[in-house]
Amino acid sequence: MGRCRVLNCGHPFEANNSLFITHHSSLITHCSSILTMEILKKYFADFTEAQLLQLAALKDLYGEWNEKINVISRKDIDNFYEHHVLHSLAIATQFEFAAGMQVMDLGSGGGFPGIPLAIFFPGTQFHLVDSINKKLKVANEVAAAIGLQNISTQHCRAEEIKNRKFDVVVSRAVAPLKDLWIWSKPLLKKGTKPSGLICLKGGDLTREIYESNCKPRIWEVEKIFEEPFFKDKFLLQVAI
Repeated sequence: MGRCRVLNCGHPFEANNSLFITHHSSLITHCSSILTMEILKKYFADFTEAQLLQLAALKDLYGEWNEKINVISRKDIDNFYEHHVLHSLAIATQFEFAAGMQVMDLGSGGGFPGIPLAIFFPGTQFHLVDSINKKLKVANEVAAAIGLQNISTQHCRAEEIKNRKFDVVVSRAVAPLKDLWIWSKPLLKKGTKPSGLICLKGGDLTREIYESNCKPRIWEVEKIFEEPFFKDKFLLQVAI
């Protein structure tokens, strides 16, 4: 299964600009449900047919499961692809996860950013970790329904994971950067590219970054995806 070409880009506040991913496949538009994903196709091209079908199925699946187990704000369902899938894929605009890499999604909840990234990078293994088992049940059921083979889940806190290392840890709006780094650092391999903690956060991060004692690279998501929703949302990397 192929991946997809990024149509737009953003630039970090510091260090060198990241390279973007070039992928080769055909864009499929025959399925009516795919029309709800125009926001994705605005910024990404060359999804495979299988990827498009997986992505197109997500909204209804999450809508159905959200009636039973609340993993997404109900007011966000109408903006599902922009607020959850596209936001998760901001990571894919700046980082390429090679086949065989091991990525942990810390505090994945119902599967964000892990499931969209697993669709985007079908050769990469994603391990979704959360302390709330019923949310992981949603992630497992959604992954099974779309035939997603490259994810696993674990019901625990990150600090409880022993004897396992990952190339990268990703996270979306889970905890302060200081805590994310304390939890992530012992689980990270050294010398991989990309490396470290990659997280999506929002708001004024000045104090949070200062208190973390980290020096992250920072991208403004609104410069990657030019949509009002992404104002004051950021992508951070703390390399190891």
